[in-house]
Amino acid sequence: MLRFIFTFLFISLAPHAQVTEQPKTPELSQAPIEAYTSLPLVSQVDLSPNGTHLAFVQNYQGTLVLNITNLKTQETLPVLKSDNKEVTLNWYDWANNNTLIVAAGYTQRQRLLKYHSTQLFKFDLNGTKKLENLLPTRNRNVSNAAQFRDNVISMLPDDPKHILVAVDFDTVNRPTVFKVNVDTKRRERILRPRRNISDWIADRQGNVRIGYKLKDTTISYILYDRDKNSLHNKPLYQFDVFSPERVTILGFGQDGDTLYIKANHEGKKALFKTKVSQPQNRELIFSDPDYDVDGTILYSQITGKVNGFSHSNTEGSRIYWDEEYKSLQTALSSALPNAHNVIIDKSQDGDTYVLYSSSNTDSGTYYLGQRKAQSLYLFAPQHPEIQDATYLGKQRHSYKARDGLSIEGYLTLPPGDRSNSVPYPTIILPHGGPMARDYADFDYWSELFASRGYAVFQPNFRGSYGYGYEFAQAAMGAWGEAMQNDLQDAAHYLIGQKIANKDQICVGGGSYGGYAAVMAVVKHPETFKCAASFAGVMDLESVVSRARYYTNREVVEKQFGDDDDKLENNSPINNIAAIKRPILLIHGEDDKVVPVSHSRRMYDDLLDAKKAVHYIELESGNHHLSYQAHRHTTLTAFLSFFDTHLKAK
Repeated sequence: MLRFIFTFLFISLAPHAQVTEQPKTPELSQAPIEAYTSLPLVSQVDLSPNGTHLAFVQNYQGTLVLNITNLKTQETLPVLKSDNKEVTLNWYDWANNNTLIVAAGYTQRQRLLKYHSTQLFKFDLNGTKKLENLLPTRNRNVSNAAQFRDNVISMLPDDPKHILVAVDFDTVNRPTVFKVNVDTKRRERILRPRRNISDWIADRQGNVRIGYKLKDTTISYILYDRDKNSLHNKPLYQFDVFSPERVTILGFGQDGDTLYIKANHEGKKALFKTKVSQPQNRELIFSDPDYDVDGTILYSQITGKVNGFSHSNTEGSRIYWDEEYKSLQTALSSALPNAHNVIIDKSQDGDTYVLYSSSNTDSGTYYLGQRKAQSLYLFAPQHPEIQDATYLGKQRHSYKARDGLSIEGYLTLPPGDRSNSVPYPTIILPHGGPMARDYADFDYWSELFASRGYAVFQPNFRGSYGYGYEFAQAAMGAWGEAMQNDLQDAAHYLIGQKIANKDQICVGGGSYGGYAAVMAVVKHPETFKCAASFAGVMDLESVVSRARYYTNREVVEKQFGDDDDKLENNSPINNIAAIKRPILLIHGEDDKVVPVSHSRRMYDDLLDAKKAVHYIELESGNHHLSYQAHRHTTLTAFLSFFDTHLKAK
């Protein structure tokens, strides 16, 4: 693979040199469905600290293989295979120039019980060149087997032989911090578990400094005093989980006292700098009057210092303070103009780097660059068949809800000339969450449907994340209400803009989006002709009831509310009689987020009531369509369903 892609494209980064962006061609080319339903060809590209090796995941017809490639010899070593069903690759990172730390998830079976666990491994280029368990428990003094073992709280950048891992080997749900030698696999207990502390935060020097505590709906960040081996009595920060006073700790500065946080500023999340010694004194670093700051701080691979931050609503989604990174970003903008260019990794000497670039003709491509040689080589596109004329991209739109609230969304149109202004069959595609949001970048759902002739609109309805505290709070205890009406208002907007044919509009989505799709034909059947749900919530009361078995019970109860009548009335399962439109239900058998019983019960009740319904259950399927075959089955079924009810004569 590397031999092919290295000879594919060369771009000079010499002054004034650039690649001319090619306009979209007018012909209506169409990629096969598999181009959209396949997982990315290449993902998670990670450069070794010395820049000699590259780790990346490659998709071989649905089997994901973590590879390490020597950039000089182009020799490639396979590290781990994953199908995203029985085995999932969670993350990986370089501990040093030769050792890659790998976190993987596994489906475990114990009699009739099936559950998920995680493990931590190492792969040593100078050792066995095999995946080795980094946290073995055999013949160890371990009180608890620990279901999840991949919580690395520090890669210890100044100590290449060790990492810090928080794992509950001593007490269930209370992690102990261990210092683990990545060569010998020996571990030293650094910090024993503390009551109610579910996670730990370390500074850049690898000192455990802050404990994270969630009790009922109250979050506390509590300083740890290493000299006294105790937690401070007064929390550093304490707030209700849904409070405007919420603080998110992003990381420490190099001095061990500076702390970077996100907190509320004039109704939006903003980036602040503060001191551990004076946590209430905050210096505003950056705020966006229109959006919450949705990124994090960035550390220089060269100096180890904070050198900027990320935020989607900025050019390149990065703002750097470091002159070296600024100059590189400027050169990249010149070489790849009109593109979203993100430096995702860099060697410690600053010479070799990895670039991820996307634009309105590029669904996403990785490049490898050399600063001294002023060169940039194409490494691999994520979706090679969805480029140029086959990549449709998104347009940002804003519309008014019935109460006057401004709602933002993204529109993807079919290929071709819009000059005839003939309205399209249209799909409203609400996102999951609901406290999430859609962005302008590549989306395989909207791209597939639009490529087949549909206008696709993804509204960031009230309750979505990113538009400020009050906007997000509209989701609290309000499923099926105003946020539901926002979908109908989106349809009316598209009709008014002569984009949507008023007689050809359906709605579909996953998770919360699946719930909203079914509720759309409950509340607004005059607007929506059909509804397709993947892993949708069908019974709000059962969500709240099931939460009593988990540690976040109070959070769930606060999010959904305790009004049983409202929960009942706004649950699709209790509105079978009102459903007059055809429904498609798809659900993964092993969904741990929304149990499959939601769709099973909904299907049975619709069938008993002689409603038009079709149900597909994905064997061993999860909540995220991460298994490629399940993704293909789901999107193919959605497309066929929409074709039947929107295009059939």
